[in-house]
Amino acid sequence: MAENYDVIIIGSGPGGYVAAVRASQLGLKTAIVEREHLGGICLNWGCIPTKALLRSAEVLDHANHAKDYGLVLEGKMSADVKAVVARSRGVSARLNGGVGFLMKKNKVDVIWGEAKITKPGEIVVGKSSKPVVEPQNPVPKNVKGEGTYTAKHIIIATGARPRALPGIEPDGKLIWTYFEAMKPAALPKSLIVMGSGAIGIEFASFYRSMGVDVTVVEVMPTIMPVEDVEVTAIARKQLEKRGMKILTSAKITKVEKAADSLTAHVETADGKVQQITADRMISAVGVQGNIENLGLEAVGVKTDRGCVVIDGYGKTNIAGIYAIGDVAGPPMLAHKAEHEGVVCVEKIAGLSNVHATDKGKVPGCTYCHPQVASVGLTEAKAKEAGRDIRVGRFSFAANGKAIALGEDQGLCKVIFDKKTGELLGAHMVGAEVTELIQGFVVAMNLETTEEELMHTIFPHPTVSETMKEAVLDAYGRVLNA
Repeated sequence: MAENYDVIIIGSGPGGYVAAVRASQLGLKTAIVEREHLGGICLNWGCIPTKALLRSAEVLDHANHAKDYGLVLEGKMSADVKAVVARSRGVSARLNGGVGFLMKKNKVDVIWGEAKITKPGEIVVGKSSKPVVEPQNPVPKNVKGEGTYTAKHIIIATGARPRALPGIEPDGKLIWTYFEAMKPAALPKSLIVMGSGAIGIEFASFYRSMGVDVTVVEVMPTIMPVEDVEVTAIARKQLEKRGMKILTSAKITKVEKAADSLTAHVETADGKVQQITADRMISAVGVQGNIENLGLEAVGVKTDRGCVVIDGYGKTNIAGIYAIGDVAGPPMLAHKAEHEGVVCVEKIAGLSNVHATDKGKVPGCTYCHPQVASVGLTEAKAKEAGRDIRVGRFSFAANGKAIALGEDQGLCKVIFDKKTGELLGAHMVGAEVTELIQGFVVAMNLETTEEELMHTIFPHPTVSETMKEAVLDAYGRVLNA
């Protein structure tokens, strides 16, 4: 007889495991199915290990500019790439074990294998097509394997994988995805990065700090095309100042491979083609949802452009089947997945006052140097929407803490509705802005007006003061510029 649960979650990434924990807290008998590694891509190959790599890069950058801070370090600092990668992998392993601990603590059963939905309320778990990476101790209680399982509610949280362009598919040797870029055996001397979204720019920033000759190729007119153009202009200037080459309005049309290098044919907006030769190339042209081999077609779950279609609570068009996270579409961010998981489970449990996920209030962060962070509408999008707006800006060059840090190249930009004072968007570039953006996210979630922000006391000296000054600037009241 098939074992029955209240909730079965397919996938243990940030959305999946957080949903499992919340379901258990609400008294629901819960199981989670995982085919490869607890924590999913984010913990094992994405968010966490890349930040460990970027931290090493940041320390190296500071060491190589020690003279700017009145310090003397003999000679040019260099990186032991094997040690850098080993530290990154160790951070992931530690957190992988943490997810196993959470499953045990919350009495969530872990089922190893690949799940397929055979009908609403039923899944069959078969042998994984990928090598299963067992979690660190403590091993979750009630680890199970192949078989048939039933549940009134099935949540798909299978995440996404790198997208490949026809004819320029990653081969694991010369053309990398983030998997290979995460753990190079040795540093290439030169690197092409195809795509300047968060993944592409973060790896470009890391490898440049490691001393690699980096060229970024972006098909759109600006790098990080989802961000505000003023912010990306500042980011680009700083990245180029660090020695990075950036080509926008350009696309790679062909790649010729040699034994240990490749040549990319890059077509620019004027129709001209230039050839760029490099040791390696990273393909960072986005990701696509893992919707295959789940049985979705057979049970009639609606998909669109490679993602499962859901409402604001994670419901699909089939009763009892839900989806959260990257597999459910953009923005494909771990924190969005976690929030969707909690919202979905709380709705399943029948809690009152559960609010649908508002994708307009999901912050985005890019951990390059300088960092970029944002939430809400860009200035261009606000104008496209017909909003009458006020825009405020404050430069890090006028912020005492940023100057003391030696990080005075940055900007905080805010966009308000002129009539209501509603904060429509906030955009930042500079030191530690990924840690600051949550202040604006909280403000938007609480429907804070400009008046309330202007009467909030920000600590001095901090980079966060740029946030208040930008708000003041929008209303002609800036104090320090």
